[in-house]
Amino acid sequence: MFEEREAIGLLVLFGILGAIILLLIVVLLRRGGNRTENADGLLIEQEARVQAAQDRVSYNSFAVHNSPLTQSDSYQRRR
Repeated sequence: MFEEREAIGLLVLFGILGAIILLLIVVLLRRGGNRTENADGLLIEQEARVQAAQDRVSYNSFAVHNSPLTQSDSYQRRR
């Protein structure tokens, strides 16, 4: 009787684990379908990331409040 309960418990445990694995596979497969067909989106994102990095340097607290404009990076040549 006790062994039968253990077997049922193991089956339930493996069933739950299998359902979780199946759910994760479905979620990952659905996310993979949203990829771009060309590199335009990636290039736009890269340009935005570079611009954000330049803006963080140009407009940080020290550059804005504690130095003349010519010492900050706000006049840095943009690519």
